[in-house]
Amino acid sequence: MSQPRAEYPRPQFVRSEWVNLNGDWQFEIDRSDSGLERGLRERELTQRIVVPFAPETELSGIEDVDFLEAVWYRTTVTIPADWAGKEAVLHFQAVDHDATVWVNDVEVVRHRGGFTPFSANLRHVAAPGEEATIVVRARDSHRGPQARGKQSQLYFNHSCLYTRTTGIWQTVWLEAVPTVHLKRPRITPDVAGSSFHLEVPVSANKPGYKISATLKDADGEVTTADVRADLDLAPRLTLQIPADRVRLWDTTDPHLYDVHLELIDADGNVADSADSYAGLRSVSINGKAILINGKHVYQRLVLDQGYWPESLMTAPSEEALVRDIELSLAAGFNGARLHQKVFEERFLYHADRLGYLVWGEFGDWGSGVGNTDNDNQQPTASYVAQWLEAVERDYSHPSIVGWCPLNETHQLLHDRITQLDDVTRAMFLATKAADTSRPVLDASGYSHRVPETDVWDSHNYEQDPAKFAEQMADLVNNKPYGNTGGPEGKPISLGYDGQPYFCSEFGGIWWNAKAAAAGKDGRSAESWGYGQRVADEEEFYSRFTGLVDALLDNELMFGYCYTQLTDVFQEENGIYNFDRSDKLDVPRIKAVQDRQAAYEKD
Repeated sequence: MSQPRAEYPRPQFVRSEWVNLNGDWQFEIDRSDSGLERGLRERELTQRIVVPFAPETELSGIEDVDFLEAVWYRTTVTIPADWAGKEAVLHFQAVDHDATVWVNDVEVVRHRGGFTPFSANLRHVAAPGEEATIVVRARDSHRGPQARGKQSQLYFNHSCLYTRTTGIWQTVWLEAVPTVHLKRPRITPDVAGSSFHLEVPVSANKPGYKISATLKDADGEVTTADVRADLDLAPRLTLQIPADRVRLWDTTDPHLYDVHLELIDADGNVADSADSYAGLRSVSINGKAILINGKHVYQRLVLDQGYWPESLMTAPSEEALVRDIELSLAAGFNGARLHQKVFEERFLYHADRLGYLVWGEFGDWGSGVGNTDNDNQQPTASYVAQWLEAVERDYSHPSIVGWCPLNETHQLLHDRITQLDDVTRAMFLATKAADTSRPVLDASGYSHRVPETDVWDSHNYEQDPAKFAEQMADLVNNKPYGNTGGPEGKPISLGYDGQPYFCSEFGGIWWNAKAAAAGKDGRSAESWGYGQRVADEEEFYSRFTGLVDALLDNELMFGYCYTQLTDVFQEENGIYNFDRSDKLDVPRIKAVQDRQAAYEKD
């Protein structure tokens, strides 16, 4: 059996010496989270699992979809002997949700958050040539506030919530680093200045050390720069691009420059090196317009939830990641809201190289506590920490053109500041502090609670194209459609203040040919969608055309996001089936979207 997900997991910061640990691991379910007391940390485990697939999935070999309060993993590896003189770092790309890792019976790292990577340097527990026994406990309660995304807190899937993902669900790997080494760079494009600004943290500011950066394109070296690495905690340098080598990144020409980094010691030797890449792309705001490289690029986005039947949130293969982008492009979309999930880094790499626009989002659903609408959502401080890890990980990807930390929060506005108010503002301000180069949407749809949010939006699943067009038409009067009304007409959102606006969820047209043929009209556990299901495929095209036309004809709206790319379990409103097979006439869908939008003035 070939190794699952064998590709390098961190394509924007590549080192040559690494070992992929995916494959067969020992495994055991710990339903009452009593494993530590029962000795699971010390003993052999009773089952086998295929990492990185979650135990709920078919590809894991376990396929247990009941609640898994905790799960344990165990494997033994040998640190390569030829890494002598270096340190081994153990990386987990994502573990859902609270992870503790022991190596050779020493606790090396704890991490909370199911979407972001974490690491442990093994220098004190395992040297090159030695064995390392890795034990992982992952806790994943279905109770209480927790950032789950679309994972169901009920036993069954329902409405737009799906089978849970527990434990390791992305690649586990080892990497060799020197004692003094480069850390992940931040690469900021500067289109106005025809340059890239690099911030390159190092593990230690050693006297006499410097950092050298080289920018390359298909014709070879473009420019170089170096800077002392012994003065500033995170050395900064600028790669200035000559005028004849400037080439912007956009949807029609997703040009990427190669970036090579070296850490040079006091004797002039290369102490560490890594490879990255960058795209020269700007995002700016002018009135209601969001501009890409100063141009009105209409964002024809699709809601992508990143689930697969056989592997849930983990792509079954590298090819599956690429295929989802290709399927979206084939249907006439030029980007996506990556919905209620922080997608794998490999997906963003392919978005970068294919010119696919992306709004990065956090999987924040799961903060409800069952109280009244006055205080029904209580996201915790860990939401801010987890989201900042995601922004830091993905900062340098040119395909990302906006951030959205929260989605469909809903809570009454009143004269008491709530936990949701605090966390919404904290996530907005933290994102703005971490990244000044992209717009931030405080919360997609419903409860806009930050008056200075860069972007304002709404979710509108009206299925009658004429009514939908009427509802969306008042943006010209600064009265856009909004999800502002709560119980008894009480507001749940601050009002619009002239920001760039888009309908970030619409459509969701419910269509299941088999159910229609069987005469099943109502929603059920087997079939769910928005509004009244269309009677036949022709009605789908008619409704889709009417809804899309209403938005394409609005010259003040910078884009839209259609729900959704594929069916996901019972939610049957995708352009494609859940298994990615054809469900509709895709060229016909593409033709509807391909006409020029009123917004596209350039």
